Order: sequence, then C-alpha cells, then structure tokens
Amino acid sequence: MTPRDIPRLDAAVSQCRACRRLVNWREKVAVEKRAAFRDETYWGRAVPGFGPADARVLIVGLAPAAHGANRTGRMFTGDRSGDFLYAALHAVGLANQPTSTHIGDGLELRGVRITAPVHCAPPDNKPTVTERDRCQKWLDIELRLLKPTLRSIVVLGGFGWQSLLPMLERNGWEVPRPRPKFGHGVHVQLDGVRLFGSYHVSQQNTFTGRLTPTMIENVLRDAGEHAGLL
Repeated sequence: MTPRDIPRLDAAVSQCRACRRLVNWREKVAVEKRAAFRDETYWGRAVPGFGPADARVLIVGLAPAAHGANRTGRMFTGDRSGDFLYAALHAVGLANQPTSTHIGDGLELRGVRITAPVHCAPPDNKPTVTERDRCQKWLDIELRLLKPTLRSIVVLGGFGWQSLLPMLERNGWEVPRPRPKFGHGVHVQLDGVRLFGSYHVSQQNTFTGRLTPTMIENVLRDAGEHAGLL
C-alpha cells in the first residue's frame, strides 16, 4: 500500500529490504562498526527523510554514509558532511542549532526537509543505477506528498540532479528540454518550484575548498528566500 502521509512514508522506508547488496552492506557495517563507535547501536536500516511534512524547501543528497546516517538513523547526522551542511543551515536561519550528532539532540529544521534518491548506505558510497532506480519510488511518493507546500529544491551533486529531473516530470512538473545541466549555483524555475544546484557536501569537496561554507550558505539562503522562509 502506498503511504498517504509523511510519517507513514518514513516508516515504510525504514523497513525496505528491496536491494540485497545494500541490505547486506548496511547490516555488515552495523555489526562490524567503526572503532570510534564500537559501543553504539547502529541503525543499520534504510534511512528515511528528515524534516517537517509541510516543508517549503527540500534538500536532495545522494545516500546515507556507512558510519553517519547508517549509524544514527537520520539524514546527514553523525559525519563531517552533515557537520558542514547543518552548520550552513543554522548560519542562514533554517536550523535551530549548528550541530547534528544523534536522534534526540534537539535539532529542528525550519521549513526544510532532507532526503536522498538512495536510502541505504552503499559500498564505497556508490549505489548502482539499478539500486537508484529501485529506490526512486520513495522519492516519487515524497515529492507528491510535499508538492502542495514545496517551493524550492536544493540538489547536492550531479547524481541527485540526474535522479531528480525524471521524477519531477512524473509528478507533474514540466522540465525544460534539453534538460538543464547540473552546476553549482545553477537555478531552474519550474511550475511552482525552483531548483537550485550545489556541489555535494562531501569531504572531497569541502576539504579541497571546491565547496566553501559561503558557497553553500548562498545557495541555501537563495532557496529559503524563494520559499518565503527568510
């Protein structure tokens, strides 16, 4: 049965076992653990989206990190990518605190929801095309449920951008042809929603300076202002 609201969707995502390779990997990591987290109980399941059911801004990432969200059970929580993203959200006024360490840490997003086209941690951070396509039904449902309030979508990285555009078309948004190319700072106005592209908050990008705090804050601020949150 298709979930008819965000809480039911989140519950259904967390129970998904559709991709054997991803299920095996996420559960293996949850047992073997990283030494720094050896005393913690890992989530070890598919990670649902995080944020209010009436969000006006949606942030679309890639997939949970093996020792980040796969450990904590919340998108971008418990790893350095999340540290970077949540600090930026707080800096522009879209989160109540700059840190995200675990469920129950008091973090609240203001009109923003965070999701991903792949909900399980993939080996080497690289889901296959088949795994992405199999998982896309969850993002399809999420987009339909959020459509009445959604005004801005921030897409982190080219993988998320390529995954999202066909889903937007299926859910009633008219995407220009040829399809717009991904790039940092790119924005595309669709019917009722604007897309904003940003480099992914991966350590590869943030450690090298390809993506700076100012760069991601500018994108988030533009998205929040367009959605009427700032």
